[in-house]
Amino acid sequence: MQVRNDEIVALLAGTSFAAGLNVYATVATLGLLARAEVINLPPSLHLLESWYVIAAALALFVIEFIADKIPYFDLVWNALHTFVRVPVAALLAYEATAQMSPQTQWISATLARGIALAAHGGKTAVRAAVSPSPEPVSNTVLSLGEDALSVFLTWFATQHPYASAIIVAFLLIIIAVIIRWVWRGMLALFRPALRSRSSPPAA
Repeated sequence: MQVRNDEIVALLAGTSFAAGLNVYATVATLGLLARAEVINLPPSLHLLESWYVIAAALALFVIEFIADKIPYFDLVWNALHTFVRVPVAALLAYEATAQMSPQTQWISATLARGIALAAHGGKTAVRAAVSPSPEPVSNTVLSLGEDALSVFLTWFATQHPYASAIIVAFLLIIIAVIIRWVWRGMLALFRPALRSRSSPPAA
């Protein structure tokens, strides 16, 4: 599939969201799709087709697959990956639009960074709410769902870029609601302690 310039920005919305969930799955999927000639990547992204890059992405995906399913450790893992998922999403967008104007490149990179950060933030917020649960099943199910969504959204964006952009817009609305809900829940949890600290001692 040859991607036209007018479809690239819509495609980047899907891949940026996917990278915010699991950047290694996104990179590996793009590389494998290009290898299978399902999509023709722009020349500036041909590096993703290298078997070395694909193998490295798959190896890191396996590590994340395990680490992301360990309660509490997944929070540390996700916090550290703020400095991986978001910059990589921005870099992919910048390179994907290399044939366009510099202004378009920077705008695309900025949008990709924002979308990836929102996806990453939503994932982290949900994990923070679920990790205290005494049973590990919910954490594992969430992680498997995120992995599957990352792979599916990357593939779907290459086949139906505009439809994937609509799906991402819908998911961003859901994430905004979830983050607000988690934030209000945390405030409600810590409000009594904050009030007790701010209250003057009894005479």
